[in-house]
This record gives sequence, C-alpha cells and structure tokens, in this order.
Amino acid sequence: MHTHQLSVSPETVRSLVDEQFPEWRNLPITAVDSVGTVNAIFRIGDRIAARFPLQAKEIGAVRASLEAEAAAARELAGRTRFPTPEPLALGEPGASYPLPWSVQTWLPGVVAAEQDPGASVAFGHDLAEFVAGVRAIDTRGRTFGGRGRGGDLRTHDDWMRTCFARSEHLLDVPRLRRMWAAMRDLPRAATADVMCHTDLIPGNVLVSGGRLAGILDVGGLGPADPALDLVGAWHLLDDGPRRAFRDDLGCDDLEWERGKAWAFQQAMGLVWYYADSNPAMSRMGRRTLDRLMACTRRTSRPTR
Repeated sequence: MHTHQLSVSPETVRSLVDEQFPEWRNLPITAVDSVGTVNAIFRIGDRIAARFPLQAKEIGAVRASLEAEAAAARELAGRTRFPTPEPLALGEPGASYPLPWSVQTWLPGVVAAEQDPGASVAFGHDLAEFVAGVRAIDTRGRTFGGRGRGGDLRTHDDWMRTCFARSEHLLDVPRLRRMWAAMRDLPRAATADVMCHTDLIPGNVLVSGGRLAGILDVGGLGPADPALDLVGAWHLLDDGPRRAFRDDLGCDDLEWERGKAWAFQQAMGLVWYYADSNPAMSRMGRRTLDRLMACTRRTSRPTR
C-alpha cells in the first residue's frame, strides 16, 4: 500500500515476543486479516494485540508516535461505556523488524467494514453517545495542532487538487470539484476545539448485534473542530440512523455541513490511493462519496 512498506511475518513476531516478553512465550501468534493501512496486526493469545507500523520511518519518530498513541489510549480508557484498547507494552526493534512496536488489549467484536451497521438506528444512537462522551473530555487548554484534519478546511486545497487529478478515471471529478468548492469556504463556528477520535471509519469501529461494541485506533484522540467526528455519519450510517445520530448530538446546519466536508476530504483520498493496493478501503471511500452526493442532490432540488 505504501512505498517501501515493511513486511512482518508471524515468525518475526514470534521471535520478537519470545525475546522481549517471555511471559507470553507460550501464547499462540495469529496474523489478523485487516483492511487497516497503518499497522500489521497480530494476536498474542486471546486477549492481546501486537501492532507493527508498516511505513519505514526514523526510529525515534516512530517511538514518539507510539508513546503518544499509548497516552491517548490511557486518556480515553473508561471515559465512555464503549471499550477501547488499553496499552500494555512497547516493543523494540529486532528479529528482522527495524522499528518499535506496540502491544495493547484485544477487543472482541467484528469491524464495521465486515459487518455493516449502516441500517441500525440503535447503532446510530450508540455512535452519537460515543462522540458526545469524547467531546466531554477536558482539552486541558489544548487546541488543534495544525496537522491533518480538524482545522481550516482550506488548508487541504493542495491535497484535494492531487486527489481530483488522480481520480479522473475513477470518479465524476467535475461534480466533486464543485462540491469541494462549496465546502472549503464553510466558516468555522465560534466554538472552541473539543476532543475528537478523529478517524471514525468502519475499520476502526467494532460491531456486535447491530450495536457499537468498541472503538479502535484511538491514537488520534485530540482537540479539533467539533464537526470532525461527524465523519462517522457518512462513513458508517444510512439515512435513518444518520438522522438519529444528528438529532442526538443536536448539530446545527453549519456543524453538520462541516462534518460532511471532513468526510468528503477523507473519502476523496481513499478512492484513488488504495484503488489497487487495498480495494476494500477504496470502496469505503466510494460509498461515502455516494452518500454525500445523494444528500447533495436532495438538498439542492428546487422547491415549488
């Protein structure tokens, strides 16, 4: 999926675990088939997950990122009724793997990419409850750091131009350009940053019986535009559950439209970037764009 992507085998993981965490030496190692794009994931026994960054970067930067991820996980743990991974350990390079790696608790459930909860109104209520719970966490004076999604929409113009250019053979780019032209100028409401998960996509959401069973990849937790976590409405929900989600959160029109813009920005990158290397992720982006375009068609119809 990425240039110079690292390869991680079960044999490598076995060697790393046996050497660095002998208390887990007798637990089986199982590779997890995931649509994720950041880490290779392996189970250690039934209750532990090991995550190995796939992109080769400087060791110190990777270690700092994993330490920040663990701190975010500790900050979120227990703040909502929905389970989130808890950090257990930080592994070191070795046994043919050149980077630090992380160990956390394994959460039961099926990712929403495999068990679609989109038609479940109950899931829509659950997702709204999670977003509200995250927003209630004290920012402790922190504000958006200026990288990635969560600040000024217009700072993503260069990336969107790249996405449009790379998507000419895949999508109705003229129409999508017009949509972004309207979205990028949406003003930021006069509200402070709130804590957000920042990546509520199907691969990061666990489902059981049509209900929210847990949330994964919590390392992006941080202060951002309150509209940012509304991306889950478009990545995960059909019309009825989406209305329930919005009603529970009490979103006004501006916040809702900005949430659509963040979902659009994310989905545009997924379609072309993963078209060949991760088709499931690319399809997720297409479905999100389809939902956004369908909504745009309904709201733009002239009234009689």
